[in-house]
Amino acid sequence: MTQHSYLDVHPEVAAALAAHRPVVALESTIISHGMPYPQNVETALRVEAEVRAHGAVPATIAIIDGRLKAGLSPEQIEHLGRSGRDVAKVSRRDMPFTVARGETGATTVASTMIIAAMAGIRVFATGGIGGVHRGAETSFDVSADLQELAQTPVAVVCAGAKSILDLGLTLEYLETHGVPVVGYQTEKLPAFFTRESPFNVDYRLDAPGEIAAVLKAKWAMALKGGMVIANPIPPQYAMAPAAIDAAIEQALAEAQTQGISGKASTPFLLARVCELTGGDSLASNIQLVLNNARLGAAIAREYCMLP
Repeated sequence: MTQHSYLDVHPEVAAALAAHRPVVALESTIISHGMPYPQNVETALRVEAEVRAHGAVPATIAIIDGRLKAGLSPEQIEHLGRSGRDVAKVSRRDMPFTVARGETGATTVASTMIIAAMAGIRVFATGGIGGVHRGAETSFDVSADLQELAQTPVAVVCAGAKSILDLGLTLEYLETHGVPVVGYQTEKLPAFFTRESPFNVDYRLDAPGEIAAVLKAKWAMALKGGMVIANPIPPQYAMAPAAIDAAIEQALAEAQTQGISGKASTPFLLARVCELTGGDSLASNIQLVLNNARLGAAIAREYCMLP
């Protein structure tokens, strides 16, 4: 039995891959754990539509009844969104248990990358990657997303790392593990809700074709791992740094007081920041995911055109 014995590729996705047409992977944790219902389902369907509108086939990824799924039906997306946090949040560590028990799980960046790679999908668009949490020098709380980027050959288009994290340590970790961080039309690392942080990216590339060419060169040389393509939130949807920083600091303090850590911390912090900003952060979150879907589709198109 191979790893692919557990994998179901949606017929539309399979047909696109067989014909060497562009496909963009999308994660499902953002549906079940990242946003409230019904905005989560509406956003997931809008993101899929955005990928299609820009010339690629969307493949939303999850585990349904113990099967790895590359491509979901609207009914499956609705189920994940309606069930919310009753659906398990599944990373690399959790995958064999969810599969063996025949359970349903929403995939994180790490597990989405794994399933995308199994299916032969090279480009993945999401909101923001996980990273090194603030206070990690004592908690050792580092997202499995970073280790996955070091070993799995999938490019991740995101609005940088989530601003609830320690961005400097996240960049250090990625550098140590040989993961390039590319700024799309920017020298500065975006910080999810804001277009810039104090930190520089490794390389600036200004066109999807340039990014595709670098991906091709990396993988043609059999260099392990993926790439972070940091795409700033559109200016009109960016939040004021002072407002978002104040909300994050308050949410972090509340998480510490309530003893919330590990994989429960990111959903708690994002939900609390949304409450503290009066819903502004949710509106920004939706727009940055749509923006990443557009760029992901453009890179996937260019990648498929390379000889």
